[in-house]
Amino acid sequence: MAETNNTADAVAKKSKGWFKGLKAEFHKISWTSREDVTKQTIAVVVVSVILGLLIALIDFILQSGINFLVSL
Repeated sequence: MAETNNTADAVAKKSKGWFKGLKAEFHKISWTSREDVTKQTIAVVVVSVILGLLIALIDFILQSGINFLVSL
């Protein structure tokens, strides 16, 4: 029974050290501001919409061209 307690204690000590290291690493993270995240999100949405419209336009043009060629 004593061996089981020693093993459990060793695991607990390792876990405690790991969590201390994790906490230390989290303090090193440079988090972006809410304003920067908002600006970047808006930029991603705008670019996505523009690219979606561009792809739809190219698809329409190619579809019209292929339909024209098939109807000849």
